[in-house]
Amino acid sequence: MKIAYLSNIYPVTSATFIRREIRALEKLGVNISRFAIRKWTDQLVDPADIEEQANTQYLLTGNTKGVLRNTAKTLTENPKAFWRALKLMAKLIGNAKGQLVHHAAYLGEACCLYQAYRAQSIDHLHAHYSTNTAAVAMLSHALGGPSYSFTVHGPDELDAPVHNSTALKIEHAAFVVAITDFCKSQLVRYSNFDNWDKIKVMRCGIATEEFTPSDHSFENNYQLVCVARMSGLKGQMLLPDAIAPIVDKHPEVKIVIVGDGEMRPKLESKIKTLGLEKHFDLRGWQTNAQVSDIVGASRALILPSFAEGLPIVFMESFARARPVMATYIAGIPELIDETCGWVTPAGSVERLTQTLDDLLSTSPEQLKAMGEEGRRRVEAMHDVNGLAANLKQAFEQQVQR
Repeated sequence: MKIAYLSNIYPVTSATFIRREIRALEKLGVNISRFAIRKWTDQLVDPADIEEQANTQYLLTGNTKGVLRNTAKTLTENPKAFWRALKLMAKLIGNAKGQLVHHAAYLGEACCLYQAYRAQSIDHLHAHYSTNTAAVAMLSHALGGPSYSFTVHGPDELDAPVHNSTALKIEHAAFVVAITDFCKSQLVRYSNFDNWDKIKVMRCGIATEEFTPSDHSFENNYQLVCVARMSGLKGQMLLPDAIAPIVDKHPEVKIVIVGDGEMRPKLESKIKTLGLEKHFDLRGWQTNAQVSDIVGASRALILPSFAEGLPIVFMESFARARPVMATYIAGIPELIDETCGWVTPAGSVERLTQTLDDLLSTSPEQLKAMGEEGRRRVEAMHDVNGLAANLKQAFEQQVQR
């Protein structure tokens, strides 16, 4: 059995879960070819990501002539299948209210993928995200390629289901993976009743055996860590306003922010305006090992997001036996409650201040118990080896059909 994995941009620093999933499947003996539409233009910092990039075939990056050549070849070899794909593309364009150029590019990428299938004897394709990757997967299937499936994470891809042709992509897929029960509920909401049984909950995971519970003391530890790209969705802009009212009560608090992005200049300006420079440390992107070390040395992980799927970094924090503070959105309450962390309403600076105060006032004994419960939960619910076994079974069943 040979499986192709398709991503939009791969590898990327904020999506290490795809790499872990692929490698866990390979440990189970699954032969996987990696495909991506584009190469990430920023510098990769983790050695494993650099290795993955070298093993990935890119459909669009540096391949404009190849897209044109493979499109012409596919049209010549099988005009009937090409027409079938064109009709699907027209539905995608109709649902998106335009974007002809984008969807024509998807068809060209699908032709590249179709030709790669033939050369590499691919049995099934699995895509991550229901956006352009699922569109390319669906079009390549219409061209005569193998069956496909895709994983839906959210939050962006769940915002505009009609524009995204979510129901159409589910209809033509062999099966669809939702990473949480909440995610499944949204896919059920947006799809035809006849296709509901295609939607399976398979929770994203980490290799828990690679994470040891941190022995760093909670006593006199007032370092909090936020790990995420700096974007409007992640809510880091609320942190200076939220922490300002309580720095006199908790003068040793320091928030380490790992990540980078378009909001960094605004965040730096906000921190400076409020005179909170000594309470913030903006580290930029770090390697996986560095992130793990920072999390393990912190009192808790915090992420005041406005929209999420279910961040992998929560699982990594729990695997290090560190509690988590998050917001009450999407699938987050399926993992986090008061026994292992704090869940606060999204967007409320006042409630975030109260929650941060509670976190900083919690006893070391209670923090230790919360971290241990988090570790137990991630072992039970989010081990990547269990996810890989479930995916392998689903792939095998589809290939046998």
